[in-house]
Amino acid sequence: MAAEISASSLFRGPDRGVGDNVVLRHDGGTITDVSEGAGTARGRRSFVIPAFVNAHDHARATASFFGAVGMPLESWILRTALGTPVDPYLTAASALARSANAGCAAVMVHYTRPSGMMPLLDEAKAIARAASDVGVRMAFAMAVRDQNPIVYGDAEPVLSGLSKEGRKTVEDLFVRAPMSPRAYIELTEAIAAAIAGPMVDVQLGPAGVQWCSKPLLEAVAENSARTGRRIHMHLLETVYQRAWVDQHFPDMVCWLRDVGFLSERLTLAHCIYARPDELEMIAASGARIVTNFSSNMHLRSGLAPIAAAHKCGCAIAVGIDGLALDEDDDILREMRLVQMVHGGLGFKQTWTPAEMFALAIRNGRRATGAPGSGELATGNPADYVVIDLDRLDRDQIMPVDPMVLLFARGNASLVNEVVVAGRTIVRDGACAGVDLPVIEEELRGMYRANLGKFANFQRTWLPLSERLSGWFEQQLTCG
Repeated sequence: MAAEISASSLFRGPDRGVGDNVVLRHDGGTITDVSEGAGTARGRRSFVIPAFVNAHDHARATASFFGAVGMPLESWILRTALGTPVDPYLTAASALARSANAGCAAVMVHYTRPSGMMPLLDEAKAIARAASDVGVRMAFAMAVRDQNPIVYGDAEPVLSGLSKEGRKTVEDLFVRAPMSPRAYIELTEAIAAAIAGPMVDVQLGPAGVQWCSKPLLEAVAENSARTGRRIHMHLLETVYQRAWVDQHFPDMVCWLRDVGFLSERLTLAHCIYARPDELEMIAASGARIVTNFSSNMHLRSGLAPIAAAHKCGCAIAVGIDGLALDEDDDILREMRLVQMVHGGLGFKQTWTPAEMFALAIRNGRRATGAPGSGELATGNPADYVVIDLDRLDRDQIMPVDPMVLLFARGNASLVNEVVVAGRTIVRDGACAGVDLPVIEEELRGMYRANLGKFANFQRTWLPLSERLSGWFEQQLTCG
């Protein structure tokens, strides 16, 4: 269906800057024409930009619901068992709609906590249905792990300090027979056969090197090389993961390179504790790094060397990881934080805001399998966001580059419309395909009703968290 939008300003790219009084036309989900100086836009002023990409997420409920606040990742992961999806479709729809409302055209769903309510294939279908109803492009990877379910090593010192009932509760929740590499590859292929298409890219999703055995990682690398399927994985998110790697897998990045795991098909989340030589190998392979600044701060994980990674040639994207600064999935604020922290020191710039914006969109689309670079140009997908320029440029004292303003004061409240593949999926701050407030209220009720099932876990939490803290500090510390 043919459509057009008249924009007061439109971001043409870091080299071409911002065009004024632009008409963008699209048909069948593809941009057919972009004409500058085509007449003055009527009504409120608008700033049209490429749609954002949430390049690392898990499509889960908000963590603060369950008291998972201010904890290090290693205890936070266990605590969020309280947030196990009570309805996979509704949980995914709420998370994806929040991303859409913030201006995202594409979202990476690294699915780390299935509901246990249905076969994994059916759960993947439910999440794909949620993405379709919301209208976003989705990359989906069923996460897999086959070792270290509680700590990075022998959990007996943790479990032995719990009561008999507490130990059984923890083991029932977290310890189960691992999926074999072959079974995981077959599951991924079945998921791809069921849901992959123009709007869904199915990927391989090993959880991380501390959670995955070498045979599992080798199977993933071989399947990716043979099929061209992308891989999405966490890497070196915490000091404890760095210490585990140094003790048990010191040649980890070299090994990943040598078995063919590192390639342009790979996206790595976090890389907070990647060292310069490891960043060089990641860059040389063509793999991408997704930085998740607010999540890293919420979980006290540390500050990633993103400027250094960019300098050595790593492709950088931005993700929310389910923990935006205000837990509102505001990807624009997240990109601003990345720019503020990693954008330079003094007169030395890592990148300009326009350059950072463009590379995050381009690399995010590659990470999620979304077509095109995101640039608003003829022949590219019609994925764009309409920003309320009157509110963004509220002072209107003198002309100011709207991209500069966007990185000075932009947030998701300025998003008027989100168009994906030529279809309006958000208008006036509300998702068109699903009723987000209704879904969130329904989920709250379901979670309240479900909380009683975790009564034993809640009673066990304090001794468990104390044992976890002692284990990690004693067993894994960085010198």
